[in-house]
Amino acid sequence: MCNLVTMKASVDEVASAFRARRPKATNAAPGDVWKGGTGFVVREDAGARVMDTMHWGFPRHSVNKRTGAPNKPTPVNNARDDKLMSPYGLWREWFVAPAHRCLIPFTAFAEAEGPAGAMTKTWISVTDQPLAAWAGLWRPTDEWGDCYTGVMVDATAELFDIHDRMPVILHPDEHDAWLRAPAAEAMTLVRQYSAALLGVERTDEPWSARGGPAQAALPLG
Repeated sequence: MCNLVTMKASVDEVASAFRARRPKATNAAPGDVWKGGTGFVVREDAGARVMDTMHWGFPRHSVNKRTGAPNKPTPVNNARDDKLMSPYGLWREWFVAPAHRCLIPFTAFAEAEGPAGAMTKTWISVTDQPLAAWAGLWRPTDEWGDCYTGVMVDATAELFDIHDRMPVILHPDEHDAWLRAPAAEAMTLVRQYSAALLGVERTDEPWSARGGPAQAALPLG
């Protein structure tokens, strides 16, 4: 599961790289985004790409087992590939509609490694794409306004010791298909990214902290 991403590029740089219209005025800024936070996405609107800010995670509702009262909604920020077409899940309605697919710009994503209570951040970057796109879905909600989630697949063997799932990272020439193609074609893009093109950056930064020292990136594969 990916609960933390970073985008080390300006709004103008992202808009230019993805050929998207700049977002409306917002307090959001590039940098780290945690599950439940506000991040940037690129989507299509009336045939043109737009860059928006949205809440990271679709709302999921549950009931307190002890009292029967509704709990506060929790964000579901990752969508499993094997659930995208399930008629009983959160994702099918939005995956089959190209207008509700989006690109999530990022520089690196992080996973937690280490023993419970002492986990540290491990960053994974795309060595051939300094600014990459994670395949995402978005939808409007009553709870938090427009929200997005990122699609996940089983991790490559090289990443499996870090986490058993990884984001669906798109190649630049796949962006249009993800945003426009029918579901069957879009599903062919839901696959692992080559480990030879990924780099691992293990740090001493506590998983719960917002800052800390970083180590040099090490190539995988």
